[in-house]
Amino acid sequence: MESGASELGLRLYDLVRSVRLLKQRRADERPAIPAGMLGMLVQIDQLSSDCHARDLADRTRLDASTVSRSVAALVAHGLVERRPDPTDRRATFLAVTPAGRAALADSHRWYGEVLERALADWTPDEVAALSAALGRFTGDIEVALGNNDNDNLEAAR
Repeated sequence: MESGASELGLRLYDLVRSVRLLKQRRADERPAIPAGMLGMLVQIDQLSSDCHARDLADRTRLDASTVSRSVAALVAHGLVERRPDPTDRRATFLAVTPAGRAALADSHRWYGEVLERALADWTPDEVAALSAALGRFTGDIEVALGNNDNDNLEAAR
């Protein structure tokens, strides 16, 4: 397994490099969402209209200060808005704005087009196998690292 794990490590390095290239190219071609902010915007959108920053920090396993800076950038770009929480006057809900939804849809289309080009010569079974293997792999990495709800991803940045 040693040589297999070593080869996999090299392929993972290539994958990370490709993901960085994808993120940068998307930011260059679709600048409505600042570089590094798409994932945060997706998470806010998935958490729905009653998303607190602390919920976002828990879900992303990022430090509250990182989430706060990211949310401030998304608000400044008009992609997210803060709404008062009627049950807690000190708290606010985060919600994706119509401009944020349009930018998300555009980014999803862009990624879809890139993936369609990249996988044009793949069979549907190959795409499904890759998707399943990646899902299993990411779950197994979390287990191998012993990640729990108290861990955060700050060191992975």
